[in-house]
Amino acid sequence: MKSLGKKIRLLRHQKGWSQEDVAKQLDISIPAFSKIETGITDINLSRLEQISKLYEMSVVQLLTFNDTEQEQKSASEIECMQKKLLEREAQLLELQKKVIELYEELRHPKAIA
Repeated sequence: MKSLGKKIRLLRHQKGWSQEDVAKQLDISIPAFSKIETGITDINLSRLEQISKLYEMSVVQLLTFNDTEQEQKSASEIECMQKKLLEREAQLLELQKKVIELYEELRHPKAIA
């Protein structure tokens, strides 16, 4: 949940709000809100909905806010794996061709002159 707290802190900074401002709007103490931002306190669903409304976004948007770096990393890893898979498929095709050639040689041995 620490990453969620970081997202909440980032949103608060983007709005130019202090912890006191947000704590008042959520009707909680400043230390309680600080614990949410630092990930010390887990957030229940009702508090999560309250925070998402405060930042004018859905709960899903709040949970996925600022995840583009991770998405880019995942996309890069997927692309790398796809390249490796294509290379392996090409190697597999070459090996299959060799097996077929060897099988054909065994089936129809060439006459030695």
